[in-house]
Amino acid sequence: MITYDYIGLLPEEDDIPYDLLLQADPSIKEIQSYFDRSACFVIKLDRTIIGVAVLFALPNEAVEIKNISVHENFQGKGLGTALLSYLEQYCVKQAYQQLIIKTGNSSIGQLYLYQKNGFEIEEIEKDFFTNNYEEEIIENGIQCKHRIVLVKKIEKIKE
Repeated sequence: MITYDYIGLLPEEDDIPYDLLLQADPSIKEIQSYFDRSACFVIKLDRTIIGVAVLFALPNEAVEIKNISVHENFQGKGLGTALLSYLEQYCVKQAYQQLIIKTGNSSIGQLYLYQKNGFEIEEIEKDFFTNNYEEEIIENGIQCKHRIVLVKKIEKIKE
């Protein structure tokens, strides 16, 4: 685990980390469709944003992680897990009951990370990426066609 200087809401004086957001979602149009109505969280090291996550509130006390990304030089060092843990604590404080994340069928590392952190596969949206993205997405040598929906139930911290 790498030690970071800050984890929390994106400070107002910081620019939106589009470079990181685009790593997780190649559509700037899609990012802009939800960003202004979401909460953006970052991890910083030496005042540089090295990780980002965006939460979007849904009905019925649920929240969706619309985007989560760690700079490629810092992947595999526990920062994704740190972000997920921070988001879960935030959800507990905000009284959310479900944390939802969606990813592509080709996102092998992400599927591993989410399930390792307690997310369960709830649904597969067939042909989501082929129907909604203009350009073909290839990841890990696999065409990204289907969107996998994972859910984690949020439990209150026992006092």
